[in-house]
Amino acid sequence: MKMAGVNNRVKSTNDLELKDRLVAINRVTKVTKGGRTFSFAAIVVVGNEDGIVGWGLGKAGEVTTAIAKGVEAAKKNLIKVPVHKGTIPHEQIAKFGGAQVLLRPATHGTGVKAGGAMRAVLESVGITDVLAKSKGSSNPHNLVKATIEALNELRSPFTVAQNRGVSVEKVFNG
Repeated sequence: MKMAGVNNRVKSTNDLELKDRLVAINRVTKVTKGGRTFSFAAIVVVGNEDGIVGWGLGKAGEVTTAIAKGVEAAKKNLIKVPVHKGTIPHEQIAKFGGAQVLLRPATHGTGVKAGGAMRAVLESVGITDVLAKSKGSSNPHNLVKATIEALNELRSPFTVAQNRGVSVEKVFNG
């Protein structure tokens, strides 16, 4: 069911207070006849900690320039995520490349139980309580993309209730 996150994209970024988090920096070496040329790739996550998140990859000869490019790319790649009482509305599994992520809602006070790249994405979106597990590859690029794919496939309880023609309480309590 891939249609859940079709129109979760955020159009304008002018009125948003976005905070950026650096997930990983990778130093890349290119060997030429004149010697080694170093460049940097930075993967960055931006979010307003209120349901909006995006990721970007910046590549440049200097770290600061790579981070700045990553932030600009992330601002063009924003999605809206349904955050319900500080957690996610339902369990979700997503896969990207070799990375597979499992996100599970948690009760208030649990905190963000997630590692590395997943933690940066979940905190940027404003989720305070969640249980997360990454399986397979621990490559930060694929983990970020898999986590954002999982968040993009989440459906809010209000839209589920509207689609089913029932109340929100009935969605949660059966």
